[in-house]
Amino acid sequence: MHPAFSVIFLTTLIGAGQGLFLALFTGQVFQQFKLMPEQHDSNFYVIGSAVAVLLLIVGLFASFFHLGHPERAWRSAAKWKTSWLSREVIALPAAMGAIFFYGAAHYFNLTGTLFTMPGGTEIDATLLLGLAATVTTYALFVCTGMIYGCIKFLQEWHSPLTVINFILLGTASGFTVATALSAWMNTELTAFYAGWAILFTVLGLIFRVASLIRNRKIKPKSDLKSAIGIRHSGVQQKAQGSMGGSFNTREYFHGKKASFVRNMKYIFLIFAFFVPLILLAISLGMPASSSVFIVASLAVITQYVGLIAERWYFFADANHPQNLYYQQIG
Repeated sequence: MHPAFSVIFLTTLIGAGQGLFLALFTGQVFQQFKLMPEQHDSNFYVIGSAVAVLLLIVGLFASFFHLGHPERAWRSAAKWKTSWLSREVIALPAAMGAIFFYGAAHYFNLTGTLFTMPGGTEIDATLLLGLAATVTTYALFVCTGMIYGCIKFLQEWHSPLTVINFILLGTASGFTVATALSAWMNTELTAFYAGWAILFTVLGLIFRVASLIRNRKIKPKSDLKSAIGIRHSGVQQKAQGSMGGSFNTREYFHGKKASFVRNMKYIFLIFAFFVPLILLAISLGMPASSSVFIVASLAVITQYVGLIAERWYFFADANHPQNLYYQQIG
């Protein structure tokens, strides 16, 4: 498939925004249940929520460059009963709104106890809003992943690994952003977020490699013989039937050499996983200082560059059956 950069930026930016919110709420839950020291600076959650919403907005804005008629974008939500794209269009603003209200609750200090759980844990408005935002965030992850995972004839995408990788890679990048944000604001959560960022990055690497191995072993359901209904063993394609390009050749094939695609795979493995893991591990062993913020920021930058390469490869790796006719020449 042809990797559209508008969709690449959409999926990577909103994934980082979703992951950042999950990091914020995870930290709050751990503190609320007395699993770690309490963070008293509510500005961290306010600023973190603002950054998360900003990432979602920028990602949404990037998606408009892929539309032929952006003014009709609102119509894309009409088929929510059958279309994962329509469900994503609904889930995205729902997640943005929920995260906004979560940050607003912290800004207005709505931390008064609403009720107490049997174990003695106090529940306030921020926790309830955070729970609602968590539900919409995971719903958005699933909708975005299933847009590609539900396409049966693109065998490289039609797998549960597609949704799992969208969740893990978005969460990993979000926790890495939370690490840098925490270091910048000099909170006590920097090591906490760095540890979780390492965990999700490792999990992301495991499942992404699993998808690479799976896709390498895929046996195409269609070939030249099945495409034209002739079973002769010597069928060869000599031409694609046209002298110039067309919509099919532009949108359903990346047009790059095999060596370029292969190198892109190595680039995203290095920059999305290995380099951030090293930088995050270094930040864990450093005392609280501006140096931690610099190292964590480098982890954010390198990981995002790697995720752009990963998402490009994700799209380019999907081989549309129509390429039997338009691209493969014997």
